[in-house]
Amino acid sequence: MSSERTLLILGAGGHGKAVAEAALLSGEWQRVLFVDDRWPQLTESFGISVVGNLGCLERLSDQVDAGIAAVGNNELREVWQTALVAARIPLACVVHPRAWVSPSADVGPGTAVMAMAVVGTDARLGRGVIVNAGAIVDHDAQVGDFGHLGVGVSLAGGVHVASAAWLQAGCSAGYGVVVESTAVLAPGTVLKAKD
Repeated sequence: MSSERTLLILGAGGHGKAVAEAALLSGEWQRVLFVDDRWPQLTESFGISVVGNLGCLERLSDQVDAGIAAVGNNELREVWQTALVAARIPLACVVHPRAWVSPSADVGPGTAVMAMAVVGTDARLGRGVIVNAGAIVDHDAQVGDFGHLGVGVSLAGGVHVASAAWLQAGCSAGYGVVVESTAVLAPGTVLKAKD
């Protein structure tokens, strides 16, 4: 393997391209490769080679330093992340250089934190979480495994988003709100703490 650090991204769609860009801009990764189930018909996305499908992971394991599942569908992201682990490919976290993550925050493996996102003091992100562009996870908030925060989502302090919940673009949750596992909230939903 070369001295360049290579990231394998599962999924060459919109979110995959955004993760690839964030990874390259971060300087932590010098090379990115895609795996996508549209291969071999799809051989390139965002100027990056698509080198195989999910069945190729074991063959690629000695050619990459780490991998990340980059698809918005929470169930599929969990399946893909499990496939990376089974192929013994270490899981990467990708943080866009224009995002801010508190040094006291806990960020689980396989998580993507996108441009202009904020992850605050003592926040906790589980495995395979997406914190999309401009989303805010304030102090002491938690997002469970494979949770997905859409563009511009705002979680106030102490909010708890359970595993595999999806808060679509523009949702907001007030202090101490709990979002149930696998919940799907429509764009712009506002959740207020109960008195």
